[in-house]
Amino acid sequence: MTDKIAVILSGCGVYDGSEVHEASAACSAISRAGKKAVFYAPDKDQYHMVNHVTSEDDKETKRNVLVESGRIARGTVLPLADLNIEDIDAIIIPGGFGAAKNLCTFATSSEPQVDEDVARVLRECVANGKPIGLCCIAPIVAALVLAKEDGMSLKMTLGRRSGEGWPYAATIDKAVEFGITHVEMDVDEVCIDETNKIVTTPAFMYDAQFHQVHDGVAKMVESVIGML
Repeated sequence: MTDKIAVILSGCGVYDGSEVHEASAACSAISRAGKKAVFYAPDKDQYHMVNHVTSEDDKETKRNVLVESGRIARGTVLPLADLNIEDIDAIIIPGGFGAAKNLCTFATSSEPQVDEDVARVLRECVANGKPIGLCCIAPIVAALVLAKEDGMSLKMTLGRRSGEGWPYAATIDKAVEFGITHVEMDVDEVCIDETNKIVTTPAFMYDAQFHQVHDGVAKMVESVIGML
């Protein structure tokens, strides 16, 4: 094993990139387990930029996904195109709307497509038996590639369809439409697909407190590392 876990980022900020708290929780759990987080992101323009104070979007200002991801990675982030599956033991993809805007076009198109390098890495992980951890909305990316396109039988969670604090039932319905088996779970729980080595947790699909998200993401990372 390499003791390296690839963290695939989609920018910096919940509305147009990676959710910072989910990414931070994942990195903390990775290092606590004695592994090294190595960061990758697509080297391309973001779909758009969002003012996180006013929620106004700006499609005229161009920001690069790789460059913005460097804010989370503390500068050391590599182009996703350079990721060699033999160099890492597993991958983690935090949520945030960047996963649905920059890693794929789920949030922006009625016929969503997945970034070609994201799709390649997911498929190579499955082919080589390397675990995948996905939180918040990130499972939708794997659902598009592995279930919808490749016809695999996947078991995942995106949280719950109903109840106070669960506003994203429509995302669950689309994931089921893409072909996954959805397991309803709370924010601090993980869904483990042992067959495909995929671990998911709801994170900020729930209107959660920071510590709840941290606990769920930590369990996700621990479960991924437990599969190595």
